[in-house]
Amino acid sequence: MRAVIQRVLKASVIIDTIEVSKINKGLLVFLGIEDEDTIDDVKWLSKKISQLRIFNDENGVMNFSINEVEGEFMIVSQFTLHASIKRGNRPSYIKASKSDFAYPLYEKFVQQIGFDSETEIKTGKFGTHMKVNSINDGPVTIFIDTKNKE
Repeated sequence: MRAVIQRVLKASVIIDTIEVSKINKGLLVFLGIEDEDTIDDVKWLSKKISQLRIFNDENGVMNFSINEVEGEFMIVSQFTLHASIKRGNRPSYIKASKSDFAYPLYEKFVQQIGFDSETEIKTGKFGTHMKVNSINDGPVTIFIDTKNKE
């Protein structure tokens, strides 16, 4: 599992011309799933993201988690996080899971992060072309791969 986490002042998802989801201060998480991912990846990644101390304290030091600042989550599926550009200039997405495997794991991740962070989770729509608007705060952007645990 791969995730790109952005600390945002606000974010929204638009499908066609309709805003289907939005958050204010919080974390926008783009999530990519591959066939090797398991429920253990879901649990590890959810716990890690929920506990990330990337919100500023009163001294401007990144010392607070999303729970401590009462932030919101938005999770957006993004198979392109598993793009390979080893050959040529057209990315290959062969490592990205197909919907029948990825969707149930995506749903489990959304449920797990809701449990770990004790907050309602907003999402995009899995497998749909979306327009994601966000205002990155900082900017703070973090990449996590559960296979490397770093």
